[in-house]
Amino acid sequence: MPEAETKGAPTVPAPAPATENTAGPATENIAGPAKENIAGPAKENASVAESASEAFPARTGYGPVFAVPEFRAVFAAHAFSLLGLVVSEITLSVLVYGLTGSPLLSALTFALGFLPYLIGGTLLAGVADRFPARRVLVVCDLVCAGCVAVMVLPGAPVAVLLVMRAALALVAPVFQGTRTATLADVLGDGELFVLGRSLLRILSQSALLAGFGAGGLLLTVVSPRHALLVTVCTFLASAALLRFGTRRRPARAHRGQALVRDSLRGARRVLADRRILVLLLLFWVPPMFVVAPEALAAPYAEGLGAGTAGLGLLMCALPVGTIAGELFAGSRLRPVTRGRLTLPLVCVTLLPYAAYALRPGLGWTLVLLVLAGAGSAYTLGLDQWFVRAVPDELLGRAMTLNTAGLMTVQGVGMALSGAVAELAGVRATVVGAGVLGTMVCVALAVAARRAGHGTEPGGRTDRTSDRTSDRTTDRTTDRTSGSGER
Repeated sequence: MPEAETKGAPTVPAPAPATENTAGPATENIAGPAKENIAGPAKENASVAESASEAFPARTGYGPVFAVPEFRAVFAAHAFSLLGLVVSEITLSVLVYGLTGSPLLSALTFALGFLPYLIGGTLLAGVADRFPARRVLVVCDLVCAGCVAVMVLPGAPVAVLLVMRAALALVAPVFQGTRTATLADVLGDGELFVLGRSLLRILSQSALLAGFGAGGLLLTVVSPRHALLVTVCTFLASAALLRFGTRRRPARAHRGQALVRDSLRGARRVLADRRILVLLLLFWVPPMFVVAPEALAAPYAEGLGAGTAGLGLLMCALPVGTIAGELFAGSRLRPVTRGRLTLPLVCVTLLPYAAYALRPGLGWTLVLLVLAGAGSAYTLGLDQWFVRAVPDELLGRAMTLNTAGLMTVQGVGMALSGAVAELAGVRATVVGAGVLGTMVCVALAVAARRAGHGTEPGGRTDRTSDRTSDRTTDRTTDRTSGSGER
């Protein structure tokens, strides 16, 4: 799955030979030149974000987000990265299959997009707060470009290809967590942050829908190794955009301890806060159940007699619903309304899966998947609660941990779905995921309510209001103290 934050992204069956997120980072940010003598425009980006947040507190729609120059850069760079990630996802799988003829090794290239996330997201999370965010993002992009460049080398053995694939996945949670924390600096932690996160998720889902087809077409023209050069170029382009288009911000935390110890200590602090833990579980648990139909799409399509065309439609339905739900919630609902709907949506997003018990045909199955995807609009409310609940000095580590957990539970959910389907059958597994998942989500919603989330319009509580004011003051002080290294 390209972006760790991407819930409900299609899981592509192993190709033979050709077939929601190479684990590499998904990039962001440009904004202006990197020279000392043009510090003004760069410094204005954050102040535009703050003034826009104040000027449009109740306005819906994504227009005010794109009014922030730095975010336009983030969005453009994210698109570049996703292009490369999706192309490499297909290309590497085809390359490994062509070299080995082994479906297992080809499928392993996808599995390696999940497994290292937990390691990188826990042991390396401290990087996100110990170093300036722009430096972290640029270095991650360069590391990923280097890994893919090694894959391009003629004669690179399969073991090296898989190691480089794992390295991409190891870096990804650090990059994505740092990027999300940076969004809070660029857009503030209010409405603009929520809509900015939504736009990046929409872009990720859209890239999945279009990218696999584009990658397949590319492979009809060039060899897999040459196709990987596209990914190298997109990572380098992303690094350049980040370096010259975003302003330098200081690290959030001091380097007091060794990296691994600091990362684990930060994770313990995040998980020890009951309010934050409940939010993390709300991010993680629904996707673990949501992925069941995707993991079982191939056997389900075969059971329906839908063929490969039907399989493609089943793989696309959930992302289509996710995009539609996010666009509607972000553009048509007011922030207060989204906050009030967050927990109810969490409770019902998996209910469509229970209707698999009625043995729907292909058309009705697609409708059920679109509805389940649309329910993921609850994440807009969670985003705002989460960024306001986490202390500034832990924000990068918390976002990295969130990314790692999200990818890990989706991998676990896919594996469990396959194991259960072996015993109970595909349809019963999806129904079970809908029923059991709904029960767990209702319990988490109750826990979130008791923890104070969603008790006031927009999910704001007295505690987070106070901290939000402090955070804004700190950022303003930092901006006015000097432009820093550019």
